[in-house]
This record gives sequence, C-alpha cells and structure tokens, in this order.
Amino acid sequence: MSSTVIENFYGVYLLFCENPKYFGRTYIGYTVNPNRRIQQHNKGVRSGGAYKTSNKGPWEMCLIIHGFPNDISGLRFEWAWQHPEKSRRLRKLVERKKAKENGFQHKIRILSHMLRIGPWNRLALTIQWLVPKYRVEFEASLLPPAHMPIEEGRVISKKIASPSKEKVALSSSLLKCDICHQMMDSDILNCINANCTLKAHILCLASHFLKSEPNRMLPLEGSCPSCSSDLLWADLIRKLKGCYQNQSLALDDTILT
Repeated sequence: MSSTVIENFYGVYLLFCENPKYFGRTYIGYTVNPNRRIQQHNKGVRSGGAYKTSNKGPWEMCLIIHGFPNDISGLRFEWAWQHPEKSRRLRKLVERKKAKENGFQHKIRILSHMLRIGPWNRLALTIQWLVPKYRVEFEASLLPPAHMPIEEGRVISKKIASPSKEKVALSSSLLKCDICHQMMDSDILNCINANCTLKAHILCLASHFLKSEPNRMLPLEGSCPSCSSDLLWADLIRKLKGCYQNQSLALDDTILT
C-alpha cells in the first residue's frame, strides 16, 4: 500500500483492538506522528503509549482525520470525539449507542456529526482510512462536506522547517497583493487555476470571500477576484501547505537572481 507524506501533520486517530480478549475496543487520540504513535500504543505505557491501551494490543490505527491548522484545533476535536455527551456542540445531536451498534460504529456516527457542524465543517480536513479492511461508508444523510476528501492509505508525517524571516521578507517585498495592492509581508495565496496569476494576502482573500457571508470568521468558498473561478477555501489552504515545502528553495533562487 502506498504512503502519502504530509507536512506539519496534526491528526486525530481511531484505534481498533485486534486482541481476541479485548477485540473490538476502540481508542481515540491525537498525534503529530501516526507511525510512531501506533508503535507506542502497542509497546505499552512505558514506551509512551496510553494507559487505556497498554497490554491490550495489538492495536490497529484504522482511521485518522488530519489537516488541522495547529495543536489546539486537533486537541479540541479529540476531546469532543472522546466526550460527545459533554461537548456543547454534540450533546444534543448525538444519540447514545444504539442496541445493535458496536463501539466502532458508534464512534464513526459521532464523527459523521462532528464533520458537519461548526467549527470543524469549515476546516480543510481529510478523512484517511489507513487500513482498508476497516473502511465503512458514511450514512447518506451524514456525508462529510464536499471539500473534505475521503482517502485510503498510510500517511507519513514530515515536519517542515520555516524559512528565515529575512528570506521571507526579501521574497515577499518583490510582490504586491492583487486585492489591497500593498507589498506582501506574509504567506501568499494563489488561485488553484494554473492559468491564473492571483497573488493575495490570506486575510485579503478571506475578506473578499466573506463578503457573501459577513457573519462568518472563516470562509468556505468564493470566486477568484482575478479569473472568477469558483474556489474552495480548503483547496487554497492545501495548495499553500503543499507549496510551503519548496518555499526555501524558491527563496534561495530569488536571492541569487
């Protein structure tokens, strides 16, 4: 099975116990390194695993939700998924475990609700089934938002070092935002249309998108001010993260020329 490298990874995962004695038990956790984390769970609490999973393995990390913007966002999602009855966003939405429903199915149903409500329904999240045999389809009435892809395969986390402030300042000073027409002094968003030359501050493009949703803090979609293409905010953020790995090299080229 092929693996996907994810930069600056923040993910919330679901474990499934394969031990016949504890078969079917589940565990929800947060990690920045899924491959290291599953090893810790299977080695036990002395190796960094959780007390609840220690000496009960083998465990399989069957599903992970990734794409959170930072630790805090991921940890809040983890806590709500673990404690839906205590979460003010979920306690009125999620029913208790049904009579014919096992723990795994119940966790997936809770997840289905979470992905469809704020603030999580506006994040650039990916639903990743790490082990295909565990994959189940979401109920038709509880499908994730269209901008959240459902993928299969292992993931490898990779931490990307940020370019120096001096290099970022030098590169940004050569460009102007197409919306406010001021010099770029932060991360640059580009249109996903290959033929479009849009360059914009994140806040400028977000404000442009939010003109149709003035009461929102985070845009979901909008029209490109340059080429008029319909764009999903999540796709723009994914493109920014994907390009960030090569930013240091691009900055070096800018300095040399």
